[in-house]
Amino acid sequence: MAKCDVCFRHCDIVEGGRGFCGVRSCKDGQIMSTNYGKITSMALDPIEKKPLSRFHPGSYILSIGSYGCNLRCPFCQNDDISWSDRAYLFEEEAEVWTPEDVARAAAYYKGEGNIGVAFTYNEPLIGYEFLRDTARLVHERGMLNVLVTNGTASLSVLEELRPHIDAMNIDLKGFTENYYSNVLGGNLQMVKEFIETAAQFCHVELTTLIVPGENDTEEEMRAISEYISQLKDKNGNVIGHDIPLHISRFFPRFKMTDRNPTDVKLVYHLADIAREKLNYVYEGNC
Repeated sequence: MAKCDVCFRHCDIVEGGRGFCGVRSCKDGQIMSTNYGKITSMALDPIEKKPLSRFHPGSYILSIGSYGCNLRCPFCQNDDISWSDRAYLFEEEAEVWTPEDVARAAAYYKGEGNIGVAFTYNEPLIGYEFLRDTARLVHERGMLNVLVTNGTASLSVLEELRPHIDAMNIDLKGFTENYYSNVLGGNLQMVKEFIETAAQFCHVELTTLIVPGENDTEEEMRAISEYISQLKDKNGNVIGHDIPLHISRFFPRFKMTDRNPTDVKLVYHLADIAREKLNYVYEGNC
């Protein structure tokens, strides 16, 4: 048995067993990831789709994903590869790519406006070893690395990736521990620490999905935007007012079909509230 330190769960994993995410395993007493190099999704996306609105706008990025996740969001848009009953079938079905394969593919698409690689679709940090190894080679080719993440990872994982990541979009899914714990199966404090550290070394944008009846009040948006506005760089300078926030509209899907899509007017209203503290606020899915 060994303990996984990727996220707040600190799963004790028996030999040959799996952690909560379905990806971290124990082999010869050591924790490893079973999804190393196993790619389920790949596309050349506009950078704005990540979403990143203030990082090389107008460019494209080669986006790749694997399988597994350490949250249990009932409205997951990528449930087939994240945590549905089918997700872990990809252990046998996924294509296997080496870090060099991915870096070579990224360079191949330079002529189509590609600036690098985005690690996205499922939760990349549960298989951070492949991310680290690939991102290093992408940098060696003079290209950029983007991480799209739920931010539910330890600072030791983030520190290992620090030299290799140029930009992140991090989910700040809400601002109450009750929502994070009871609806998402997560930990708000870990996400906040992740965001605060990431903001000190790379370009950061944040995303909040507005779910009716869960995190859709004016009070919560004021708390979120106030928190973001106080974020600091590595020198202690307040930079949060310039960190972009994407406020996105919810649509019913997967295990959360008991409510209507978020009212478009509400999304725009909450965005206006966020603009009281933040300079760059974007409405999404509207």
